[in-house]
Amino acid sequence: MHKLIIQIPCLNEEATLGITLADLPRAVPGFDRVEWLVIDDGSTDRTVEVARQHGVDHIVSLPTNRGLARAFMAGIEASLKLGADVIINTDADNQYDARSIPALVAPILAKQAMIVVGARPIEEIAHFSPIKKLLQRLGSWVVKQASGTIVADAPSGFRAIHRDAAVRMNVFNSYTYTLETIIQAGRNGIPIASVPVGVNGDLRPSRLVRSIGSYVARSIITVLRIYVLYKPLRFFLTLAAIVALPAVFVNLRFLYHFAIGEGAGNVQSLVLGAGLLAVSGVLAVGGILADLIATNRRLLEEIRERQLRAELRGAAPRERVA
Repeated sequence: MHKLIIQIPCLNEEATLGITLADLPRAVPGFDRVEWLVIDDGSTDRTVEVARQHGVDHIVSLPTNRGLARAFMAGIEASLKLGADVIINTDADNQYDARSIPALVAPILAKQAMIVVGARPIEEIAHFSPIKKLLQRLGSWVVKQASGTIVADAPSGFRAIHRDAAVRMNVFNSYTYTLETIIQAGRNGIPIASVPVGVNGDLRPSRLVRSIGSYVARSIITVLRIYVLYKPLRFFLTLAAIVALPAVFVNLRFLYHFAIGEGAGNVQSLVLGAGLLAVSGVLAVGGILADLIATNRRLLEEIRERQLRAELRGAAPRERVA
């Protein structure tokens, strides 16, 4: 391996970015060069100035705040164009212990994985509420079911990504990239691993978790979107089956009463059953159409991958990406 780039998405992180950068390594076993990249997601404070003062090699400046997922992908594409062989993503609040970076890249260096996710000791983190710990476990379970991978801490943003895996990434969710990228990797057959990593003390409240209620609502929406996006046929057929079950019951009820000569008084059961069966049929057809759309999306992902690879072959490394 030649070059490792450590990227940090930032939004108004002047208070904590310097602490994070002070802990980052300039040398990692297995790499000839280690460079730092900061993605400024429309910050209005001194984030960029702090980055320059601490010797950041590259800065990607987004003109407006586009959200964590967009900032993450902007950093990935910039790192690829800068010639990164491996990209590490970490947070600007110094949540993750930089001393875990060698462990994080070890499976990639050993050619055992192309994506490595750092698993935090969730149960030992004091500032995580019981509900947040439960949601962390739930998110990991959902990702395991949807992707067929085993990642202990799917919501973790501390991860190492091989160049060949990074070029295949696409993020549709504007809220966060963590769950979706793992599911993508599992569905695309990209080897993924999980290693234990350390964490530091809490420097500021989470930007993603404004309140428990908001976090729960966003998590549920994210999970539903993941299932609809990556398993549309299963999602809609499951809904169709749920609606069809009471339809079958009320129709059988009508047939029973009709058989014993009481059908005239139970026409409402027939109407309800027919309506539910119609809804179930619409959901099933919707699932088939959604699955066809998903197939087209995968073709578009392959086209984007080929275009990006072509761009990378012709791209010269730059010292600063604007």
